[in-house]
Amino acid sequence: MKIGVLTGGGDCPGLNAVIRGIVRKGVKQFDDEFVGFRDGWRGPLENETMPLGVSEVRGILPRGGTILGSSRTNPFAIENGVERIKDNLASHGCDALIAIGGEDTLGVATKLADLGVNVIGVPKTIDNDLSGTDFTFGFDTAVNIATEAIDRLHTTAESHHRVLVVEVMGRHAGWIALHSGLAGGANIILIPERPFDIEKVCAQVESRFATHYSPIIVVSEGAVPAEGGTMTLVSGEKDSFGHVRLGGIGDRLASEIEQRTGKEARAVVLGHVQRGGSPTAFDRWLATRFGLHAISAVHDGDFGMMMALRGAEIVRVPLAEGTEKLKVVRPELYEEAEVLFG
Repeated sequence: MKIGVLTGGGDCPGLNAVIRGIVRKGVKQFDDEFVGFRDGWRGPLENETMPLGVSEVRGILPRGGTILGSSRTNPFAIENGVERIKDNLASHGCDALIAIGGEDTLGVATKLADLGVNVIGVPKTIDNDLSGTDFTFGFDTAVNIATEAIDRLHTTAESHHRVLVVEVMGRHAGWIALHSGLAGGANIILIPERPFDIEKVCAQVESRFATHYSPIIVVSEGAVPAEGGTMTLVSGEKDSFGHVRLGGIGDRLASEIEQRTGKEARAVVLGHVQRGGSPTAFDRWLATRFGLHAISAVHDGDFGMMMALRGAEIVRVPLAEGTEKLKVVRPELYEEAEVLFG
């Protein structure tokens, strides 16, 4: 068979491991040929390709990012986008397409599957917010990076007797903040699922200083105050999927804390540092297994499906199930952590 492969949306550690697993199993077990479509959905839309064989995937397992490149292109927002994709897949003789991505990339894949394109999905996002799978690859690496940063910030916070606010990614789901905050011993964790009371935050800050320790606050970029307001924007300009750029809640929170408590407060924004670098062992393991199972799904003709981790097993779920809703932090998970705050 001849199979197209693309990676879309935000990059994350583990994408190359998926590509490697797909290609190595496809070539060795099934004698498949592959077409690498560059820069997400832009590749099949603009017919931008690269060779993709065993030689191209050698040595890429520990590398972050993606050798195929990525973008946030939405073919359904472009005139005749779907027809162009179908024509370009046909021109390369592709029997199937494996799309590796998050909510937006797999949302496009879901619509294309409904229109008769032979698509298999592989879920990735550092936010871990895709329904249908217990974990997405990239998340573990992002949490480890954020945790290491929090560990380092404890010492400088204590040395200078200041509040440090660590802003991590998480537009609508606070998985990175919750996991890294717990692992890093943060005193306060603020997530989008639970609007925060700034007065209670300041009270916890004061309580922490009363014990002669400096507080560390971890906040998701999409967190909002309970008294009203919207998510803090870097830019109101929207991408092709309708998303605005978030950022700035860390600075906003640090400023408010400093004004209300009189304690020096600084914000540290981890930003794209969370996306970069070599994937953890867990993410390499998960991404590789997703790739191996994706090829099997192609040869089973089980199109319109997404690979998912359930417990320790890789299973197939309908693409629509994997993208129909965001997986957010459940109230009980946050509540069991609250006893550690302050």
